[in-house]
Amino acid sequence: MKANLTLAFTLLLLAFTGIPHRDVKGVVTNAANQPLYGVTIQTPDGAITTSSDQDGKYAIHVPAGTRYLLFSLPEYQPRREAVAQDTLALHVILKKSPALLYDRLASAPAKPERAVTISTPIQNSPLYGRTFQNTERYQAVQESNFRLSTAEPLSTFSIDVDRASYSNVRRFLNLGKLPPEDAVRVEEMINYFEYDYPQPAGPHPISVHTELTESPWNKGLQLLHVGIRAKSIETDHLPASNLVFLIDVSGSMSDENKLPLVKQAFALLTNQLRAQDKVSIVVYAGAAGTVLPPTSGNEKMKIREALNQLEAGGSTAGEEGISLAYDLAEKHFVKNGNNRVILATDGDFNVGAMSESELQRLIERKRQDGIFLSVLGFGMNNYKDSMMEILADKGNGNYAYIDNMQEARKQLVGEFGGTLFTVAKDVKIQIEFNPHFVQAYRLIGYENRALQNEDFQNDQKDAGEMGSGHTVTAIYEIVPAGVQSSYIKPGTALRYQGGQAVANARDEFMHVKVRYKKPDDSKSMLLEVPVKTKPKAFAECSADVRFAASVAEFGLLLRHSEFRGSASYQDAAAHAQSALGNDKEGYRSELVRLIRIAEGLDHGTQAARRD
Repeated sequence: MKANLTLAFTLLLLAFTGIPHRDVKGVVTNAANQPLYGVTIQTPDGAITTSSDQDGKYAIHVPAGTRYLLFSLPEYQPRREAVAQDTLALHVILKKSPALLYDRLASAPAKPERAVTISTPIQNSPLYGRTFQNTERYQAVQESNFRLSTAEPLSTFSIDVDRASYSNVRRFLNLGKLPPEDAVRVEEMINYFEYDYPQPAGPHPISVHTELTESPWNKGLQLLHVGIRAKSIETDHLPASNLVFLIDVSGSMSDENKLPLVKQAFALLTNQLRAQDKVSIVVYAGAAGTVLPPTSGNEKMKIREALNQLEAGGSTAGEEGISLAYDLAEKHFVKNGNNRVILATDGDFNVGAMSESELQRLIERKRQDGIFLSVLGFGMNNYKDSMMEILADKGNGNYAYIDNMQEARKQLVGEFGGTLFTVAKDVKIQIEFNPHFVQAYRLIGYENRALQNEDFQNDQKDAGEMGSGHTVTAIYEIVPAGVQSSYIKPGTALRYQGGQAVANARDEFMHVKVRYKKPDDSKSMLLEVPVKTKPKAFAECSADVRFAASVAEFGLLLRHSEFRGSASYQDAAAHAQSALGNDKEGYRSELVRLIRIAEGLDHGTQAARRD
């Protein structure tokens, strides 16, 4: 502790005395001299952090007194490299861990009816001294079918800005495994990326953007791209925050990609806090307790010290921890502020005497009182995706999966406002398709977000939230009027459908309605957008549309969707590569790399099946 304080004081003194910083650049490779992507490079106190790009290159701006840098990547041994006063370039080689917990991940069972449990013995590990069972759990996803617009002209769903599925899929692929099909939620993969939709203008805090083009994987069909953007609020103008870090410190969190990564991630978030923000820390294992009482955001050293003291051990008492966190948030509630519990866990917890349904009702009650719940997932092998997705949905919060420091920085630094500050809650979309143009339609993804049409008007029905600057994208596949398709099943003709209502809006392709509530209101507001659109050739569409389509195509392939048509990894990669746009952080380029990894894995799996 004293050493950490001394180092921090030294770095602070160096900064204030004007001693210059310098840039250290280099490349990180493996023993075969292959570049390593996503390596975390940081100063000893974790205050300055960066990651290597797809070519293994990195650059980090360090204080002149820095003695060494830390290099870490899951599946590799962490490395500490000395930095001399005159060091400007550093080539680092990381070696594989002597025994990996990752090399025997199971593939998913085909088409389970309920939540998937993967259970595969994994060898004893000298790293952790125990035997693991892979018991990852995912909620089953049943893909939506095409619907005839004459019989069902309305499509209603809750928006979704969760992004956990994409980073979880990335984790599987980086470990050389195809993800279980039910781990692939296509809408979350699409929404992982930011899109350049216009900022809202006028009274509503959200805007709607649409484009229509041809389907790259189903000839004769069309893709309808619907984009929604929430207004951006400058950080200085964001309301004060009352945050409770709720951290799972049970024995299952001891792995390097769990509690150690949690501590680093929350340290990054701590760096973003302001004096008017308050942070409390609650932990739970065999029992729950308060590690840090409400503390001002300008006491960053005190918050980081509390995080650094955390160690994993014991069983899990999730119910007690969540109850204590909510009690703290309620006791120090900030009126008109951001009151939020942020749960960090692998999801492998029992709820004590409380049933899962009772836990969900507790979270729903606290949501109505203005205390939201966001969930950050960590780790593997016993990861409970299905539980965490439900908790975040019930708590009016976001759900993200953190697989490395780059992802932690994306969620908690780059998207600080969007992750923590709600601009519109209970956001629902209802689209009415005009049968004059649309014979049938299918919403890609959002299977767990579908609503009954009557739910659109019901203000008691919970829906998704949008944070500052968030974008939400939905893609429909359209069978145009007059086009024959094997996807359309014969239905009963309706005598009275159409008529004058269609004739009066014959030039409208569809009518988009968005219903939302302001963060502190219980009554919803309505935004209506009649859409007149004509299809463009795919190559003439915006880069956002082409890139989102490539993500959707990739998701359909990973799910082995019956609607994938002629989709291919080669086409998905080519379309993504042509639509990188201003890819400053390299997220879009990373997708291309993942598509190529998946292509090799999928072809290998198919070849093995043929043999």
